[in-house]
Amino acid sequence: MIRRGFYGRSHSLRSFSLRSISIWIQTIWEFAEREDIPKLVGVVVAIIFTSSILLYWVEPDVSFVDSLWWSLVTLTTVGYGDITPVTFAGRCIAAVDMLVGIGILAILTAKIASTLIERKNRENLGMTSYYHQDHMILCEWNYRSQTILKELRHELRTQTLPVVLIANIDHKPVDDNYLFFVKGDVTDTTLMQANLPEADTVIILGDDTLEDRNRDAKVILSTLTVESINPDAYTVVELVSKAHASTCKRANADEVIVRDEMSSRMLLNTALNHGMSSVVMELLCHQYGNQLGKSKASEHHIDQRFIDVLLDVKKTSQSILIGIQQGENGEVLSNPDAGYKIQPEDLLILIRPGQQQ
Repeated sequence: MIRRGFYGRSHSLRSFSLRSISIWIQTIWEFAEREDIPKLVGVVVAIIFTSSILLYWVEPDVSFVDSLWWSLVTLTTVGYGDITPVTFAGRCIAAVDMLVGIGILAILTAKIASTLIERKNRENLGMTSYYHQDHMILCEWNYRSQTILKELRHELRTQTLPVVLIANIDHKPVDDNYLFFVKGDVTDTTLMQANLPEADTVIILGDDTLEDRNRDAKVILSTLTVESINPDAYTVVELVSKAHASTCKRANADEVIVRDEMSSRMLLNTALNHGMSSVVMELLCHQYGNQLGKSKASEHHIDQRFIDVLLDVKKTSQSILIGIQQGENGEVLSNPDAGYKIQPEDLLILIRPGQQQ
């Protein structure tokens, strides 16, 4: 899988891939066989043809095609009334058809309803496998997970992004149509339930029920497991101690966030530059104010100087160019030299107002 990132993709269209349709059809067929629906359909077809033939024999003014139509609408209790038996034998056949139709519809409705309820319960209990593509996997559930999910839903391009949560909790924690739950720790089994081989991004958070050392050890083990299954997934991990960052890097984590280090730096910067924390929080939040984001360089920006592009984006979109990323997962250059020439693969790192894309 070639990692493309979330920029500029339509996740809703990707959900209708041929593989997803194939799996969906297979799931429906397995359900039908398990619930004996093919046998039920066979009984219905047999009853329709039998009653049609009988009605055709006993009703002199009804053709065989009309008798087929009558049997279908009578068995399903629709009863349009366009064809009505006039003989005693025909009315007896109609009575049997109506009684049988009520019974069959009741059985079929009960089977479908019970299956839907069972499926919903299995999803809420984290017992289902998923087949999304280019989705995000979120490991562990805590207040930081809630913040991540909330921010995703406030960003326009990720409002419908499928997120599969792997956590050892009792049931799906929030009502989110695009959040899918797998119960358990991060293992080969749960990662395959979350369809890790087709995932784009994996966020591994620390388990708040563990002590700091054990928490980081679990994160490192989860990172090794993820990378062994899908090294192309972009893996972001959270650590408590900076001492374990190098170990995570050796486990091929793409980005490592050290909680204590970030908090300490924020506190110090705020102490030296009053009000700085509110600026940083605004840039990182998608619910209000200005936001940090990336954008592909326009064709007319290629080979232009950084300073010229900075002025252009400010004039055209009220955004501020603060850096360049050399490719989707390349090196980030914050505040490069004014004469830096924009390359075709460069992404512009911007401070932009509101919910711009």
